Amino acid sequence: MSAAAGRPAALAGLLDAVSGERMAATVATLAEAPFGGRRVGSAGGAAARAWLAQHLADLGAAVTLESFPVRAVPEVYTAPEVQWHDGVTTRRLAFGRDVAVHLASADQPLVRRGDLAVAGASDPTGRWVVVPSGMTVFDAYGHSHGAVGLLFGRGVDADGWHYTMLAGPNPGPLPILTLDTATHAALHNTAVGGGGWLAGNAPIRRLDVPAANVHGTWPDGTGVEVLLTAHYDGVGDHPGLRQPAAADNGSGVAVVLETARILAGSLRLSVALLDAEETGALGSAHHATRLRAGGGAPLVVNVDGAGNLHQAAAVEAGGPAHALLAALDQAGRHTGLPLVAGPVASDNRRYAAVGLAAVGIGAGMAGYHSPADTADRVETGTLSAVAKLVVATCWLATVDPATLQSLIGDER
Repeated sequence: MSAAAGRPAALAGLLDAVSGERMAATVATLAEAPFGGRRVGSAGGAAARAWLAQHLADLGAAVTLESFPVRAVPEVYTAPEVQWHDGVTTRRLAFGRDVAVHLASADQPLVRRGDLAVAGASDPTGRWVVVPSGMTVFDAYGHSHGAVGLLFGRGVDADGWHYTMLAGPNPGPLPILTLDTATHAALHNTAVGGGGWLAGNAPIRRLDVPAANVHGTWPDGTGVEVLLTAHYDGVGDHPGLRQPAAADNGSGVAVVLETARILAGSLRLSVALLDAEETGALGSAHHATRLRAGGGAPLVVNVDGAGNLHQAAAVEAGGPAHALLAALDQAGRHTGLPLVAGPVASDNRRYAAVGLAAVGIGAGMAGYHSPADTADRVETGTLSAVAKLVVATCWLATVDPATLQSLIGDER
């Protein structure tokens, strides 16, 4: 049998080695309380980093850490205390469900009470100003001289949680709270009627923190180098609210580790588990710049979200990725996983921006950036499907195109 003829059987053996149960266990571990949601610069993030470094070492990798600073990471350091009165009853708002702290908020740890006003319609002095839907933060500032703070409406997810974000605007001059749309509408109606009050605070600070990527390389393997990447950081726990970051992106990390377990030693492979993606993909920006400056030119496969596959996995290609994208397409055909072009706004874009061939793969996540992103909602079948796709892509991308035979033909 020729080498080319034996390749389908060799790939089949690799795919058979994929274990969804092992990946599910990895996700469950990363989502546990000791890792605290894995926010960059946190003790939980550092604990996760140490655990991942040991995991790569156990797979036979030479492990290094690459440190870099991250500036002004927002942290809600205590749960805000917020209640409002509509003229008849007083209601306490639940942090994370009814109310959250806006990223542009000034730090205000003290609870301050004020009557309600509507931005642009009534005197804001000494009042909490309800900002009408559609008005920007910048415009709201123009209607809020002397105000206690601003109140914006914001939608919640299907589980009733506010989304937590770490990348966004710089803090402004006023405390700002976001309210779920129903609560915001109720406050707006009360303010229009000329009544009601709100008492609340906005305990949010910005921290300059250390971050670090975890790199693993294997001394063996030949052919084109493939770099597997996934960010291990999450948005972090809030006071009193666990945010496990299971699908985003414990699932992507699990896929990368499983792929490395299967392919290490047979391909020219390296892994980068990246920090600070949630603050603007800073870990991959740092790594991509250093990689390119050193003359590296690997094919980059990034996985961000492998939790809830619906009909197809989203794929975004960047840089000179034609050959890599062709391998990915063939891998999808071979493994039976449908692919669709779609935005994967993650670390893959940082590698593409410096001229590397990069693809990002995303296969869904439930409970995005909220307490609902739990390990039990990550589908074992999705982990397996995405891992098989990545294994096949890496394997096909390193085969000489001149001798590569189509494994399944032109029909899906």
